[in-house]
Amino acid sequence: MTKLLKIDTHIAKLIKLETDRQKDVLEMIPSENYASTAVREAVGSILTNKYSEGYASRRYYQGNRYVDEIELIAVERAKKLFGTPHANVQPYSGSPANSAVYFALLAPGAKIMGLKLSAGGHLTHGHPDVTFSGHYYKTVQYNVEPNGIIDMNKAETQAKSEKPDMIVVGTTAYPRNLDWKRWRKIADQTGSLVLADISHIAGLISAGVLESPVPYVDVVMFTTHKTMRGPRGAVILVTEKGFKRDPDMGKKIDKAIFPGLQGGPHDNVTAGIAVCFKEAETAAFRNYAKQVLVNAKLLSDVLQKEGLTITTGGTDNHLMVIDLRPQKVIGNIVAEALEVANIVVNYNTVPHDSNPPMYPSGIRLGTPAITTRGMKEREMKKIGKWISLVIQEVVHYRLPEAKEERNKFVKNVNGEVWKNKKLLGLGKEVRTFARKFPLP
Repeated sequence: MTKLLKIDTHIAKLIKLETDRQKDVLEMIPSENYASTAVREAVGSILTNKYSEGYASRRYYQGNRYVDEIELIAVERAKKLFGTPHANVQPYSGSPANSAVYFALLAPGAKIMGLKLSAGGHLTHGHPDVTFSGHYYKTVQYNVEPNGIIDMNKAETQAKSEKPDMIVVGTTAYPRNLDWKRWRKIADQTGSLVLADISHIAGLISAGVLESPVPYVDVVMFTTHKTMRGPRGAVILVTEKGFKRDPDMGKKIDKAIFPGLQGGPHDNVTAGIAVCFKEAETAAFRNYAKQVLVNAKLLSDVLQKEGLTITTGGTDNHLMVIDLRPQKVIGNIVAEALEVANIVVNYNTVPHDSNPPMYPSGIRLGTPAITTRGMKEREMKKIGKWISLVIQEVVHYRLPEAKEERNKFVKNVNGEVWKNKKLLGLGKEVRTFARKFPLP
């Protein structure tokens, strides 16, 4: 960063500090990963200079002959990787991509049925009031059982009663496989479109280690920076079923992206997406995806042997949620304490959480990023024990009953944990351990 150091030493210094932080910690937030050097080179390329509103061969700006070729390559690789006849690689991220699907295929006031946020769904799956999906559309939410698992019989009954125009099947904190075939059967009975949001598991699906929704749904959306290990972007796929239902579905989605919701695509990101798709075609990536699952299952087992509660009793994918209600400590405090120990997770709601969303009863963690760094079964055993030690160190902190005391309480506790000698000592041990596994 020689030029950046000359122009803006402050920003250069912060980037260097963030680089060191990423090297020093165990990054276990399931939605984060490490892009390869090749992907980062594409994203940091001269392509950031170009404007290319429109689509290949149909641009509103001149000078796009090379950009057109890059976008077409990304599109063709997406179609080949997932086996669909149509792909749009221009969405800036997952939330705008979901909004584009609704905008393209639903009239205002249409009904969306999606998984409840507190049950592991996403805000854009119809969470009421505060999101685009909940504001412009009628929404109904399906839930999980007390064991954290979706009861498909109840979901079917609800869908038959509500008759939604679109069913959204996708999760952000659900550790079990999704029954794509059953959802298709339900949708056929209710006349609903089916959108599969596979943002978290797209890389695992492309590698063939998890079942693909493509044969069963109309539209697929995924982000490219999680298990795909690409840049921060998104892709929308239209399946054969989607085209059979509506031959113009691809055109409608393209128009919803541009000019409906976005301006010019980020051509540097498009190039990075093309690169990550090429990487996903390799045997090395398929082996990586297999190891992500092996690591997650083993880590889940280790945590349970340590006496911790995993929602649903385990995991089928890359993530898990630890239910901290038995320890009577909130996720905020545990997540902060883990960060002191250089283990990075996020606090998260648990199924049927009685605590408010800002002070939830769980933490969410996963294995994609640490697997990218080369960690395997031996390391999962060590990491599981470290996580257990940290939780034991903070179990005595109890969230006050009075709402007005909670912010001050959490702030004070967080200040205390950053002075905790045991946690700081463990942080040094974890840092030394993490540095043995280089970033890409």
